[in-house]
Amino acid sequence: MAGLFYEEFEVGQVFKHAMTRTVTEMDNVLFSTLTMNPQPLHLDAEFASKTEFGRILVNSLFTLGLVIGISVGETTLGTTIANLGMTDTRFPSPVFYGDTIHVETTIVSKRLSKSRTDAGIVEFEHRGINQRGEIVCICRRSGFMKCQPVG
Repeated sequence: MAGLFYEEFEVGQVFKHAMTRTVTEMDNVLFSTLTMNPQPLHLDAEFASKTEFGRILVNSLFTLGLVIGISVGETTLGTTIANLGMTDTRFPSPVFYGDTIHVETTIVSKRLSKSRTDAGIVEFEHRGINQRGEIVCICRRSGFMKCQPVG
């Protein structure tokens, strides 16, 4: 498994994920329509051209999913029991078609589970950053993580 077990995370540890992703029009249109979000700012170029942004914005929930998804391979792939929640989610800068996103993850806290001896809770802070160095997404995520098997 590529993911890390609870014991392998250290508070303050920073992951600079190698994977990057350029966001396309197809990503945004497909995500917005699959999630039944008809917001014209995401789908209507004429409408969006008259906004302060002057063009279509990528759906922020796609951005959030992409940022967390990029982190999975190096942190939680196969070792997560469940996501417990996400807090403090912000989108300081917009994402546009053609932006390339890279991600950094910091381990904010960790503690053993009170209800299960084979698991712990790790709090991740994910930061999505575009090719201009602008932060486009910040999210804190609590993951219910497997402990290393004994034996």
